[in-house]
Amino acid sequence: MTYDVIIKNGQYFDGHGDNSPDSGAVRHLGIRQGRIAKVSAEPLDETGCPRVIDASGRWVTPGFIEPHSHYDAEIIAAPELSESVRHGVTTVMTGICSISMICAEAEDCSDLFTRVEAVPREQVLPLLKARKTWRSGAEFRAFVENHPLGPNLAAFIGHSDIRASVMGLVRSVSGEKPSEDELRQMEEKLEEALDAGFMGMSSMTTKLDRLDGDRAWAKPLPSTYASWSEYRRLHRILRRRGRILQSAPDAVGKINIFAFFWESIGWFRKALKISLLTVLDLKSQPWLYRFGPLGGWIANNILRANWRWQFLPSPFVVYAYGLDFNSFGELADARILRDMKDPEQPYVEAAKPEFRETIRQNMKSMLTAGLWHRDFSDGWVVECPDQNLVGKNFAEIGAEQGKDPVDAFLDLAVLYKEQLRWGIQFAGERVDVMRKLCANPQVQVGFADSGAHLKNLASYNFPICMLKYVHDAELEGQPFMSIARTVHRLTGELADWFGIDAGHIREGDRADVVVINPEGLTDEVWGMADAPFPAFGMDRLVNRNDRAVDAVLINGRVAYTLAEGYADDLGKAQGYGRFLPALDSPAVQPAGKPATV
Repeated sequence: MTYDVIIKNGQYFDGHGDNSPDSGAVRHLGIRQGRIAKVSAEPLDETGCPRVIDASGRWVTPGFIEPHSHYDAEIIAAPELSESVRHGVTTVMTGICSISMICAEAEDCSDLFTRVEAVPREQVLPLLKARKTWRSGAEFRAFVENHPLGPNLAAFIGHSDIRASVMGLVRSVSGEKPSEDELRQMEEKLEEALDAGFMGMSSMTTKLDRLDGDRAWAKPLPSTYASWSEYRRLHRILRRRGRILQSAPDAVGKINIFAFFWESIGWFRKALKISLLTVLDLKSQPWLYRFGPLGGWIANNILRANWRWQFLPSPFVVYAYGLDFNSFGELADARILRDMKDPEQPYVEAAKPEFRETIRQNMKSMLTAGLWHRDFSDGWVVECPDQNLVGKNFAEIGAEQGKDPVDAFLDLAVLYKEQLRWGIQFAGERVDVMRKLCANPQVQVGFADSGAHLKNLASYNFPICMLKYVHDAELEGQPFMSIARTVHRLTGELADWFGIDAGHIREGDRADVVVINPEGLTDEVWGMADAPFPAFGMDRLVNRNDRAVDAVLINGRVAYTLAEGYADDLGKAQGYGRFLPALDSPAVQPAGKPATV
């Protein structure tokens, strides 16, 4: 009996956590036909095996799962999803935050997506016009099953997508209520997607994100215009079928969190599974890390809900260019900077003394605090024509120039525009708090936003970051969670909750496998760099801590190794990732022939 791949001598973690008797033991894995054929305490016969990977001193784990990506466009243009693969992610989920590219017309999908997720419209719109032939969940699944995926794909259908396809984009953001017939059409589209294997529906209730294009520029997403009676009609379908709602409460007002709690209740009815944004160790709300998990505990243990908060297990650092800063949308009087379509107009506005005074007053009002802690002294210059400013924060620059930090920032932005690149850390500064959140059972790991905000943030390596938190604590003699439990949180726990065939590597399981070098879990993990992204004709912000990942296998095939790079046919031929349907969904047969690009 020969194997396609053998991974030998690795410290084995099967994705089942501390309950597995083999966790942490040295094991040898034999892989055949995309599955784990053998897990052995004794060396395997290597005769006839074309690929043997020596994992001595390494951790062998299931492939990591990202439950919050915005790869909807990239998976069409560059399906290898190389930045995730090189960090061990072998399954991604799309259709998040009410935005999917399933039902609506190509231009509608582009306008829903590009400005919200900071991806260039001039790339996405032509791509969708050329490639989008599907109008339903089943048709999209058929496309994916004939597409050369890198990682596996599991999908949500977006409420904004459904709403725009039924009402038309402009009407869907007009405030006009849908008719009864339109509501029934929305229900039908959701049912069709669930039949096709989609895990559930995503929605959005915060109005900070705005549309692109000429027809509804700067309008909030269609999902935010829905009434709770509309939401509830769709929630009933999810509840009845045991599927998942992914959503976000109002980031500014926050009061509608109680409506989500009500929807989640499992008393006298089936609980609605909810995965909600987000728990972070925010500088703006340093108490939130306590109340979010506490609310989740109350929901799950008293209200009999099935609720999880999504969490990013790494520092949340955002890069911005000039006045192009999404969080200006949190300030009522600065929102004009986000709503102006002419790229020159925000700089004209920012030069006015009366505007600056209003902004200073807005910055002091924390009653409507969102993600941003509104402190320009905490932002630093990353790139600037004046090299003497690089590395300094705006308070330091203001002190040198005799200015308020707000004026110091605005003066530089007006002078240099997008040549001023600056950074700011929103969350994740307190290591002790991050460790608590990593271990909290009410928290779901993997809010990474991969595929979005391409020039603004990079969290492709979030699993490696979480492993570093845990490994560092062990080295300090203050362990708070085992490596086995950490791997489980990043793999099997997510797969089991979402109900997909992934996250485990016992005999018979899918052979999505990562080989981790713990010596590579250095401070490089926190770094970001620019790298070319040919598919969209631009550079993007990425992570480059490559010493942490030795090898990545998807469906039993070696997709990436540190020594050799990516497989030549990754993203060009089928055989790596697959569409992963919800495990309780009706079978949908693949259509067409295998595709190459």
